[in-house]
Amino acid sequence: MDTPIWQDVVRAFALVLVLEGMWPFAWPSRWRNALLRVAAQEDRMLRVFGLASMICGLIVLQLV
Repeated sequence: MDTPIWQDVVRAFALVLVLEGMWPFAWPSRWRNALLRVAAQEDRMLRVFGLASMICGLIVLQLV
């Protein structure tokens, strides 16, 4: 039996939360420093990084 697509989306979101939570849990000072560096970036650079991240994510989804 196939699961509804929304359940897969919720599972994917939950996995993102687990992965994102690993960094501040394991290395809080490094994570804080990384956030400070990101906050200091220009908006254009953040947008470029966000776009690159989305494109990489789409490529990985297509390969899997």
